[in-house]
Amino acid sequence: MTGVPDPAGSRAVLIGGAGYRDLPGLPAVEANIEDLGAELTDATVWGLPERHLTLVRNPSHPEELLDPVHRAGQEATDTLLVYFSGHGMRDAESADLFLALYGSRQNTRYTAVAYEELRAALRASGAPRKVVILDCCFSGRAARTLAGGEAEDLAALTAVEGAYVLTASPPDRVALAPDGERHTAFTGELLKVLREGIPGGPEMLDLDALFRTLEVRLRAKNRPLPRQAQENNIGRLKLVRNRARAVRGVPAGPVLRGELQSAMVGTGLVLARTLRSAGRTRDALPVLRLALRERSGAGEGDLLAVQLELADMLAETGQLGEAIGVLEEAFVRVHRFYRPEAVLVCRRLAGLLQESGNHIQSCEVLEHALDLMQDDERARP
Repeated sequence: MTGVPDPAGSRAVLIGGAGYRDLPGLPAVEANIEDLGAELTDATVWGLPERHLTLVRNPSHPEELLDPVHRAGQEATDTLLVYFSGHGMRDAESADLFLALYGSRQNTRYTAVAYEELRAALRASGAPRKVVILDCCFSGRAARTLAGGEAEDLAALTAVEGAYVLTASPPDRVALAPDGERHTAFTGELLKVLREGIPGGPEMLDLDALFRTLEVRLRAKNRPLPRQAQENNIGRLKLVRNRARAVRGVPAGPVLRGELQSAMVGTGLVLARTLRSAGRTRDALPVLRLALRERSGAGEGDLLAVQLELADMLAETGQLGEAIGVLEEAFVRVHRFYRPEAVLVCRRLAGLLQESGNHIQSCEVLEHALDLMQDDERARP
């Protein structure tokens, strides 16, 4: 599955145990779920509607932890994401993972929720894709519980159909909540990736990319390393927008599919030309700049038309430097082969370079256009 999750059909449940009666408090957990929820609902990250996000704070009883997961699982038609941050506990005999409740006591399994119960809630969901993120001590045990094999073999497929499990620590390590930091070590790095993106990465980040980045960053800080287990290559699921590449303020996910982007480019071009014909060139400039940002969905002809129109308007308003930059970008795309558009770009660019005093560069661009035409002439039968 490689498609982007539809926020309208997806649900997320973020569970946080920050306060406990008998176990040490984890104040960073409250910030974990608040800030993670804010990122998931941000239109420039995933765009999950707030009504599709459930925050569970300090559950005291198993139903307080599990009921929201069951409800979200019944409602989700695309992706179900479940996050737990808090104390994780190991059973003294089986070493299985238990999720601590407010009144949980160490070495007393019946006061906590067995991870098996959460697995059952996930299995009961009809969502085709499930993502589980565990930021708790011994969370690597979850991979063993899901896969039915050795916890260390995290490449094994999970037993929950369509599930991806991302854990904060190996099966025999405690997770880390550094003193003085707003978040736990694992979630703090996860939030950093969501907020800042991955420089040089793709426009949309899949689960595997998130895991690899977290592993590298946590290793560099000598902190517990995350683990993952998955089924059906769900690690390729593109979950969030890469903010290192995203245009600020542009919605994420399926909101800007290629068809809509192409329509925005075409509509922006028409609107800008209308404004220009009415003498409102300066009003038309931001419209064309916005259309140019949505280039990934535009056809070759529409994109070139926007670049030429924008360069003309910029030159008309005295912004020669930006106009030259726009045409140089167009030149890079069309200069390899002869076609009327390539010659047109060369002529426009040469004219602006000449006007700005760059005579040598202007001549070089014109010589390139002449070479293109000669090559085309020789290629004709």
